[in-house]
Order: sequence, then structure tokens, then C-alpha cells
Amino acid sequence: MKYLLDTHTWVWWNARPDALSPAVRELLSDPAACNELLLSAISVWELCKLLEKGKIGLSLPVEDWIRQALDAPGLRLVPLTPRIAYRSTVLPGPFHQDPADQIIIATAREENATILTRDARILGYRHAQSLW
Repeated sequence: MKYLLDTHTWVWWNARPDALSPAVRELLSDPAACNELLLSAISVWELCKLLEKGKIGLSLPVEDWIRQALDAPGLRLVPLTPRIAYRSTVLPGPFHQDPADQIIIATAREENATILTRDARILGYRHAQSLW
């Protein structure tokens, strides 16, 4: 199975694994449980925006933290391609207007991946698979 980390899931996996749900924590601790583990490039931008606004802090300099967090075994960074950018603007059914979430949804749909998220709006979106 293929999984896409939502931004908070990626951050918590690297900084506060106890904040993850037991199911997600177990899944991420077992490399055999998933074929691929993905992260949208927009999540790196979202992390930087959270830092810019002072909503979170990191234990290392930002670029070092990002480099280490992206170096997790089996993690693949999915670029924001023109196709994903376009598809984020034409998602089926109603979905809220957060552009980063729209890109994460479009990335998961493009990659046929389940999103690991605590976000109720994503969990409730019936046109993408999600798990918490």
C-alpha cells in the first residue's frame, strides 16, 4: 500500500511521534507495512510557513531539520507537478479552499495513495482515501 503523509503527520513523525494515532505510529514503525511512503513538496512549504508565523519551533536549524526529516528510509518527496497543480483546482465534489490541502489531496489521488492525517476535513472527503 502507498501512503502520503499530511504535513502535521510528517512533522509529528519526526518531532513528536507520541502525537500520532496508535494506528499511524504502528504503520510508520513497520517498513514492511507500506510499499511507498510519500510526502508532497507543499508540506515543506507549509512547515516553513508555520515556522515563519511562530506556530511551531524545531530542535535544529530549519534546513538541517528538513534535510534529516526528508532522509527517512523509504520516504519519497513528490514534486508539485503542473498536472498536480491543475488537478488540485478541479477536485471532485465539495472541498474547502485551503490550497495546501487541495495539493495534498490531488497528490494522493495522482499517486493512488492513502493520506495519513488527523485533519477532519480530509478524513471526511469521500474522493480520497485517508487514515488516522
